[in-house]
Amino acid sequence: MALFRSLYDRVMRWSRHRHAEWYLGAMSFAESSFFPIPVDVMLAPMCLATPPRWWRFALNATIFSVLGGLAGYAIGFVAFEAIEPWLRESAYWGAYETAQRWFDEYGVWIVFVAGFSPIPYKVFTIAAGVAALNLPGFFIASLIGRGARFFLVAAVVRYAGVHIESRLLQYIERIGWALVLLTALAIGYVMVR
Repeated sequence: MALFRSLYDRVMRWSRHRHAEWYLGAMSFAESSFFPIPVDVMLAPMCLATPPRWWRFALNATIFSVLGGLAGYAIGFVAFEAIEPWLRESAYWGAYETAQRWFDEYGVWIVFVAGFSPIPYKVFTIAAGVAALNLPGFFIASLIGRGARFFLVAAVVRYAGVHIESRLLQYIERIGWALVLLTALAIGYVMVR
């Protein structure tokens, strides 16, 4: 059964859609403040589908991600009491507590790390607002961290994408089922804890 190959083909069609850049911008904004799926799952296929526009896609993701980060900051600064019950019940509460400790220890530098790494950036944007972190510092660290991440992903896909795609297509079913298994194990681990 070729389940993951058909999903891959569908994602590639979506990445060539005439409104794909708008969808990427919306996803980048939402992912920085509340949406759980990382931007890379849309950015990479778009760069693979239209390699000459890789820099434009990375710039789009960066700008809208930073704007979404500012929205997350505003949520933390203005409305934390309203979202705190939900955050406590979510899988992100531990990450939020870690973010608060790291802000005390490292200040604005941790925003750069969260922006670049696979750490859930949205948690850090909200926590930065709660901590009333220096807003210009937050903005600059977000711009550099998110920009570095998205331009790196886009450039790697642009220049190595053809080679990666042939390997990916060869093993896509195995990779897909391995990710399903890892996700199930992670959910099971969280529920047992």
